[in-house]
Amino acid sequence: MVCGVLLLDKPEGLSSNAALQRARRLVGAAKAGHVGSLDPLATGMLPLCFGEATKLAGEILGGRKCYRFTVALGTATATGDREGALIETCPVPELDPDQLEAVLGRFRGRQQQVPPMYSALKHHGQPLYRLARAGVAVERAARDIDIAELTLCEASAGTVELEALCSTGTYIRTLGEDIARALGTCGHVSRLRRRYVEPFVGAPLTSLPELEALCRRGQAPPLMRADAALPGLTAVSLPGGEAQRLAHGQRVALPECRASGRLRLYDERGRFMGLGEGDGQGSVWPRRLFVQPLESP
Repeated sequence: MVCGVLLLDKPEGLSSNAALQRARRLVGAAKAGHVGSLDPLATGMLPLCFGEATKLAGEILGGRKCYRFTVALGTATATGDREGALIETCPVPELDPDQLEAVLGRFRGRQQQVPPMYSALKHHGQPLYRLARAGVAVERAARDIDIAELTLCEASAGTVELEALCSTGTYIRTLGEDIARALGTCGHVSRLRRRYVEPFVGAPLTSLPELEALCRRGQAPPLMRADAALPGLTAVSLPGGEAQRLAHGQRVALPECRASGRLRLYDERGRFMGLGEGDGQGSVWPRRLFVQPLESP
């Protein structure tokens, strides 16, 4: 059974789900899910979980994400990116480096952001983007986000290219629009690439053509082990009896385990069993276990 994580380089023009389904058919996975949606306009890292690894998608989703994006100044669109209809034009003031840095400084750190209407968030069961397409706008509650880094990469006549490292739930289209307003004009995101999702910083990506070529030649896809996606969680090894008890849904006592929160669980053979939770006082509960433990490499 196919199980693991593929770091797909999503191409422009495909939705995240369309890219996932193409990859799923190529690798022959019965179950699949993607971590964090990318708009069709966007390219870059889209982690795909196959088989039992789908049980870990929620853990990966919480990781910070790094984007490089270009804001086209002077024109605003309905969607906040270049795919939307033009709704506003504004003069673009001359920008100097000090002014740009001062504005970017206002967007660093913890803050609140109002999600855009063109998003998959739901209002009374309806995705917001469907309401937006019908010309309906509803109030959206602001959400807490954290922009750990925001760097100016390049500025030219009418555009600024930026890089942001931000918490999950951050909408780059909205960030681009808000930055444009703070610069005294309007704007939209004309280019967007996700460079990485933590913890996969610097990890190689696989494109759909590369994946197709591998499958044609009968070669295995470059899947990462499921537990490689969770290096920040404490690893706990269980003796045979405790591993069996945990696999049957029972709490086990491990006096030497003082970790609290989510844990990576391994049996006596070093096989990854899935996720558990510790109370910090030597007790461990099962949380998301695999049907069969994954063999060690």
